[in-house]
Amino acid sequence: MEEFSLKDKVIVVTGGTGILGEAFINGIVKAGGAVGILGRNAQKAQERADAINAAGGKAIALVADVLNEEQVIAAKDKMLAEFGRIDGLVNGAGGNMPGGIVQPDADVFKLDMNGLRQVMDLNLWGTLIPTQVFGEAMVQSGKGSIVNISSMASQRVITKVLGYTMAKTAIDSYTKWFSVEMANRHGDKLRMNAIAPGFFLTEQNRTLLTQPDGSYTDRGNLVLKHTPFKRFGEPDELIGALLWLLSDASKFVTGTVVNVDGGFAVCSGV
Repeated sequence: MEEFSLKDKVIVVTGGTGILGEAFINGIVKAGGAVGILGRNAQKAQERADAINAAGGKAIALVADVLNEEQVIAAKDKMLAEFGRIDGLVNGAGGNMPGGIVQPDADVFKLDMNGLRQVMDLNLWGTLIPTQVFGEAMVQSGKGSIVNISSMASQRVITKVLGYTMAKTAIDSYTKWFSVEMANRHGDKLRMNAIAPGFFLTEQNRTLLTQPDGSYTDRGNLVLKHTPFKRFGEPDELIGALLWLLSDASKFVTGTVVNVDGGFAVCSGV
């Protein structure tokens, strides 16, 4: 259907050099959109952009740290110089860090405050800063859609990942608050929603969920026990929700968190 198309739309994807980011950028290009692949890994961003362009798509590499506002502004300027407009933003940059993890035998009254702060910075400020920079450009372009990445950790207590939990819970609140603020100021020109993935095997959680031989860890088995589909998600399975939220098919949708989780969020385990 035409309303699901991203033809002629220009989308920036932060975290575009990651595993989920790769699925995002490829899905956007297949739907007809042009994409800016933003990440710190210049080589990987350029390789992915080159592959898309060689296949007839439109992409450019945007090398920036989402916590560095000057670098993000430079990326915005490069995007506008190349395409003249920005219609969408996927805040895909984020993830967990060792300092934000609380092990079962740790003293909960001696938390690593700096480690927790780093995880909060990456996931929360790493979403706010790109939104400030690219969102303003999107308003000037006419209309736009921003998609944040939430997590099951904001809906269910998941042990160990305290920093990540706090950050993603804040992302949910920010998504709701900012969507209303944008609507009050700009009508339906700029929307903000979020996707909450279930458990997908990425660079950051693979060792937590699987053994080197591919079998599941105790934690991996616990996740599957509470996932009705009894499997982990595939990155491509996030694309449908992403394209819906970026496209005109969801033009009356804002402030919403969409679960893509195999039923994890609603399963009690009983």
